[in-house]
Amino acid sequence: MKKKMAKVLTVVLAISMFAAGCGSSKSEEKMVYSVEAGSAGEAVAKEKGFEYNAVSSQADALMEVASGTSDAAIIDLLMAGAMIGEGTSYPDLIHTDELTKEEYGVGCRKDSDLAAFINAVMASAYEDGTMMEIAEEYGVQEAIIEQKADEYEEQADGDVAYIRDKGTLIVGITDFAPMDYQDDSEEWIGFDADMARLVAEKLGVEAEFVVIDWDTKAMELESKSIDVVWNGMTLTDEVKAAMTCTNAYCNNAQVVVVPAE
Repeated sequence: MKKKMAKVLTVVLAISMFAAGCGSSKSEEKMVYSVEAGSAGEAVAKEKGFEYNAVSSQADALMEVASGTSDAAIIDLLMAGAMIGEGTSYPDLIHTDELTKEEYGVGCRKDSDLAAFINAVMASAYEDGTMMEIAEEYGVQEAIIEQKADEYEEQADGDVAYIRDKGTLIVGITDFAPMDYQDDSEEWIGFDADMARLVAEKLGVEAEFVVIDWDTKAMELESKSIDVVWNGMTLTDEVKAAMTCTNAYCNNAQVVVVPAE
């Protein structure tokens, strides 16, 4: 499964996007889009004045299009590479317009020292090749952003000490291939999942993955139900105001998905 996904994603990231309007005869004004609630896809739909249905996940947005409930979906390019087209879960769907360009980051509690710790781990993993090795396993190597050396200073009463004391790093996610998804044995894998495990290892704790409501991710952090949001999270102004975020580590875009003609 990993190899097939890597191949699909590498091709998607290497080729140019389809021309606008491909795959649908409806005008943009009359189309109903499906988007994940609280996502960058919903934000761009609002910005452009699209009529849309908000659903609980990007996977649900794709199901809406496949079933004909919505005319199109707006999802992450990286997910499109893993989930639509020949040899995937939705072979009869294609992506057309690229609506945005954006970057992913990891979200921590406001003023948390964990963000700086993660930055330091990612910089080290980038330098020694570990980060790119993980990226190649999931086919996202073309999207990885260079990580600059970063220093970390632990706070005596900070999140790093709190996490080490309780023995777990609780990672808030959704089912979002190729970043976080389950394999045949229901273990969470993906680029983000593997990087989160690397950070947990450096902390000397276990990584625990918890599926969250993406629309309430900031509240989940502040209530300490989770310790990080690590799930292909776009670094929007709203996100950066609600959380202390890491450096950007991955490029992405929001794309329109429609049925192939």
